[in-house]
Amino acid sequence: MAALRLLRTRLLRARGCGFGTAEFPEEKPQFPGASAEFAERLEFIQPNVISGIPVYRVMDRQGHILRQSEDPQLPKELVLKLYKTMTLLNTMDRILYESQRQGRISFYMTNYGEEGTHVGSAAALDDTDLVFGQYREAGVLMYRGYPLDLFMAQCYGNSKDPGKGRQMPVHYGCRERHFVTISSPLATQIPQAVGAAYAIKRADANRAVICYFGEGAASEGDAHAGFNFAATLECPIVFFCRNNGYAISTPTAEQYRGDGIAARGPGYGLLSIRVDGNDVFAVYKATREARRRAVAENRPVLIEAMTYRIGHHSTSDDSSAYRSVDEVNYWDKQDHPISRLRHFLLRKGWWDEEQEKSWRKSSRKMVLESFTAAERLPKPAPQLLFSDVYRELPLHLQRQRGALQQHLRRYGQHYPMELFESGGDPPIDEPETPQIQP
Repeated sequence: MAALRLLRTRLLRARGCGFGTAEFPEEKPQFPGASAEFAERLEFIQPNVISGIPVYRVMDRQGHILRQSEDPQLPKELVLKLYKTMTLLNTMDRILYESQRQGRISFYMTNYGEEGTHVGSAAALDDTDLVFGQYREAGVLMYRGYPLDLFMAQCYGNSKDPGKGRQMPVHYGCRERHFVTISSPLATQIPQAVGAAYAIKRADANRAVICYFGEGAASEGDAHAGFNFAATLECPIVFFCRNNGYAISTPTAEQYRGDGIAARGPGYGLLSIRVDGNDVFAVYKATREARRRAVAENRPVLIEAMTYRIGHHSTSDDSSAYRSVDEVNYWDKQDHPISRLRHFLLRKGWWDEEQEKSWRKSSRKMVLESFTAAERLPKPAPQLLFSDVYRELPLHLQRQRGALQQHLRRYGQHYPMELFESGGDPPIDEPETPQIQP
């Protein structure tokens, strides 16, 4: 190759020509699969050649705004709503976690340490933007005004549960708040969200889709398929990856060798950014701009929010088996999104210790009242096992329903039927939404 280039150079010089002339244009690859230049040296691209993608932040751990030009200048009322939503979520988590430990509900997943990713992103969206969650986005629904009564009803699977007791706890959904019902299998929501975004694009609806998932789910095949579809179809979607350090018990060092999840975005043609997930302002700004570009330019955007899962993966997990108490305490005490925002509020004079005590007490009272009410309600009627799948119940399900009714008539005394609601498929009354006042 070097000899050919030398010969070509001599021929061109002999004719008084240089490279890149109209007569002898410089060769460039014409392959349709990539945009690149030719290289004459054998060199592999090393994975560590490019330094790590920086983590965007607005304020430090003491609540100081680092660069005034990056301050989102949010009004006091909105910042207080962010803070109160984060702390209310934290309170609900503690009560429901303890209720599972007492055997009162079957399962739960806390959001400790990740509250900033929920609330910062939710505040940056429009109310009609469609949300596809994984299973740790309760704060997004709470910010949109989802009632505490329905959070509790879903976790208890009682007669007021919109899912009628047929989902595991923390698998929320709300059509009115444009929050697609959560399903357990990892990453299935990612290609589904892309399909929804493509439909929104075709309808020219001036909306966006946001799809949440963890860094562990990003290893699923559905994630790669979703990224590729979104980029090639130019869909208005924001991929929001919560990189909280662990996929159940597997740390990130054992999950992948590349530079996190944001580094994958350019390979698929995604606009990408890495953000400090414990900085609610940084999350807000990144999500707001990502949402703007997704809608205005039909461009998919990937946000990797760096955070830490302080709680166990779920009530089925004991994280002390794979990480130290000191590690967890560091993130809980030194770099928690709630304490960081509280520092900011205190510095601004928008909050004080007396308000903190009062709000903690009142928020705990609200959660306990909803908790107590949910516990008293009966379970959904057994007949509801067969509803909500088909518009008209097919014959085989009619037979199954009849067999269940016959069985309960004959052997009902052996079941705790007093715990279940009687009747068919009653309408669901949604309680009035409690507003979080600043």
